[in-house]
Amino acid sequence: MSATRKRRSFEEGHSRKLLVIVDESPEVEAALFYSASRIAHTGGTLILLYVIEPQDFQHWMGVKQVQIEEETNKAKALFRLFRRKLNNAGFESVSTEEVIREGKKSEEIVKLIEEDEDVAVLVLGAATDAKGPGPLVSSLATGKTAGTFPIPITIVPGDLTLEEVKALA
Repeated sequence: MSATRKRRSFEEGHSRKLLVIVDESPEVEAALFYSASRIAHTGGTLILLYVIEPQDFQHWMGVKQVQIEEETNKAKALFRLFRRKLNNAGFESVSTEEVIREGKKSEEIVKLIEEDEDVAVLVLGAATDAKGPGPLVSSLATGKTAGTFPIPITIVPGDLTLEEVKALA
């Protein structure tokens, strides 16, 4: 799974990007604020990625289209919510990109990284419940792909406060 494209985030005409996967889990905020704080200190862009995971509708194309529209609207609402939270936390100057993709989450993350040679770090928030750090952290950062992932992965504890995140970033 190693990168086939060279990272160019520090070359002339390029800008470093930090990638955060957006969903409704509470630990997303820790990853969001950590990334925004890093960008505020070092420059770059924050990419917010929402992945619409496929559902098995087989012959129900109309139902599938409605599901995609609903998920797209949910993604846009989450983007607005997170931009508002960033602004309220003092990160109004942080540049953001919003990306919505359809497919398997782990595959779409890797595709985006392969397509955008400026993506330098994937930032994930770790869940705080007893079930474990969450499916993305488990599959990408501690699973079989961890040693061959194309870019560094930063895992932010999901229970950090905004002040703690700002102090660390």
